[in-house]
Amino acid sequence: MDDLRVLPKANLHLHLTGSMRPATLVELAAVYGLTVPPPLPMAQAHPWEAFQTRYDAARACIRTVDDLQRVIREAIADSQADGCAWLEIQLDPTSYAPLLGGFEAVVEAALDAMAGQPGGLIIASSWARSGAHALSLAELAARYPGVAGFGLSNDERRGSISDFVPAFEAASEAGLILVPHGGFYEDSWHVRACIDDLGAHRIGHGLTAMRDPSAVAYLAERGVALEVCPTSYPPLGVATLESLPLRSLLEAGVPIALGSDDPLLFGADVTAQYAIARSVLGLTDSELAAIARNSIEASRAPADLKQETVDRIDAWLLQG
Repeated sequence: MDDLRVLPKANLHLHLTGSMRPATLVELAAVYGLTVPPPLPMAQAHPWEAFQTRYDAARACIRTVDDLQRVIREAIADSQADGCAWLEIQLDPTSYAPLLGGFEAVVEAALDAMAGQPGGLIIASSWARSGAHALSLAELAARYPGVAGFGLSNDERRGSISDFVPAFEAASEAGLILVPHGGFYEDSWHVRACIDDLGAHRIGHGLTAMRDPSAVAYLAERGVALEVCPTSYPPLGVATLESLPLRSLLEAGVPIALGSDDPLLFGADVTAQYAIARSVLGLTDSELAAIARNSIEASRAPADLKQETVDRIDAWLLQG
């Protein structure tokens, strides 16, 4: 059975704060005299607010450009150790901007930390903020050639899709990949609307679409990838690991990719997501290799890196 850590892959769903090493969080909290809540218990379901409180507390420990760049560089190193040929880090600059000197300073610091590394920066707004705020961030993202995409994070129940259409139109005109979170809590209509109204190229999570055959067929027809992060779902009570229909999605032609989301809070890197797909869901190495191919092909990696990685994935499978 092949080693999943050396399976070449891309991690397309990783939030900057949630990428922080636990030891880094402890160190930064001590430096700034901050108290971090205890880890989210994994054995029970929690409301979104329990997650958000811990996420906000961790984010408050990033207070300087050096802190931000340290977290990014450590995330890149961890990603490469995890077998990732490409990493896309999602950053909402809003909360960092007051301390770091404004939106531009945050984006430029992040891009500097990622310079020369195989990865892309996704600028994200929040479903909890206004459409006007999202538009300002989309226009900001469009000004930086190093930015790969634009997204929306947080609890989708807190926003209306129609409010964000102008932001996604601006991002689309700039040639950015469009990657909103969708269908985490809202029904499968939400995933369809993210595609139809926002022009999504990928959907973060898309859980509810997995349970709707017509939505699955629509995803396959449009070639829209789902960024599935298995360990994120049981602690928030939205799905069990056993219920994730990864094999049926693959068979239906949906280009699913596995991501780590927030390993700081959910305790699992991207290889652990593949291990769950193998051990809990029974996916074969051939199916895992297909997911890895999807992840790199749905990324904003350069064409030559995509081909090189696909060739390495094929070689990994043959070695098994």
